[in-house]
Amino acid sequence: MDDVSEQAETSEGRGTGLILGIESSCDETAAAIVRRGRETLSNIVTSQIATHAQFGGVVPELASREHLRNIVPVVRAALAEANAKFSDLDAIAVTSGPGLAGALLVGITYAKSLAYALGKPLIAVNHLEGHIHAVLLEQASTVTALETPILALVVSGGHTHLYLATLASSVWHYENVGRTVDDAAGEAFDKVAKLLGLPYPGGPWIDALSLRGNPKAVLFAFAQIKSKHKPRVGTSPQHEESTQTRTFFSFSGIKTAVLRYVETHGLKPSIEARQQALAAIENPKPSDAIALCDQQTLDLIASFQHAIIGDLLQKTMRTTEALGARTLLVTGGVAANRELRARFTSEAAVRNLAIAFPSLALSTDNAAMIAAAAWPKFSAKEFAANSLTAGPSLALG
Repeated sequence: MDDVSEQAETSEGRGTGLILGIESSCDETAAAIVRRGRETLSNIVTSQIATHAQFGGVVPELASREHLRNIVPVVRAALAEANAKFSDLDAIAVTSGPGLAGALLVGITYAKSLAYALGKPLIAVNHLEGHIHAVLLEQASTVTALETPILALVVSGGHTHLYLATLASSVWHYENVGRTVDDAAGEAFDKVAKLLGLPYPGGPWIDALSLRGNPKAVLFAFAQIKSKHKPRVGTSPQHEESTQTRTFFSFSGIKTAVLRYVETHGLKPSIEARQQALAAIENPKPSDAIALCDQQTLDLIASFQHAIIGDLLQKTMRTTEALGARTLLVTGGVAANRELRARFTSEAAVRNLAIAFPSLALSTDNAAMIAAAAWPKFSAKEFAANSLTAGPSLALG
């Protein structure tokens, strides 16, 4: 990657290597300055959790309005923290999808206008690729030494995907080898938390409260969707579907199972009481909820999380085995989950499989990962056209 950096500096006639990344795909407005895809000079994130918490989830219209309010000060803060000026930048990178259409358009419109005004190239980055680069950014010193094949699990509130990632001529390529057929894992966390009277976002609450419960108290079963593990005999795009490994996840069923448990065990009154008590607390924390949860509820929470993580673990490891993967990258908001990190790390050690996670700060949506993912594209001169627009359902690979 050093050779590529030097070539880019020579061909572009400038040597700062600074890329401004902008992320606005959901409910975080973020901007960051990253040098050559490996050195984070600033990473500013303005969260909208307080805005959406009262609704139990992200309201797209409100998200767009908040992005409009935050985008300019967030970019200014990123430049100030990096001690950089607009003129120092080599390029502007922005998330083009997937995500909420209105939210994406705020970031894209601002980035396009800024790039045009500054005469800088514009780089479009897939949000999912950004999450993968959240890990690669922090592994930058050893990225070329990572053992291949590399499998990446992107698991968040909106996504549960498996990608085979390869590096060729300093450019990353991705093949989708697994996905959820309904809810994403993080979405299941949020919906179950709301069902149990816990605030949004639900993942951190469930993770914290699960420590107080018995993870084997309630047994959950997952829909058995037959995965494809056929020999990879073809390489042309038209043959990929018939030859590649395909792993399928499904998390809508476990949400329904929790609802049925709540109904059959008469937990609704305690849930309503808990919800009202937490709503009366300013900035409630998981510790505030402990006294509001009986042991049966804590066991249910622990069992739910254990089952979700177990399904992710089993299917991901089965895919690494089928593909002969030597390195596993686990990223996205759910990658911050304590139990997920512990169980994946333990299983990887047993299998002699290299594994890496992003830091907690880079697990959730941020712009450093967008700027990092943009660097190889900048080096390859993969610039976006003036017609760039939002891709709410944009695929990777």
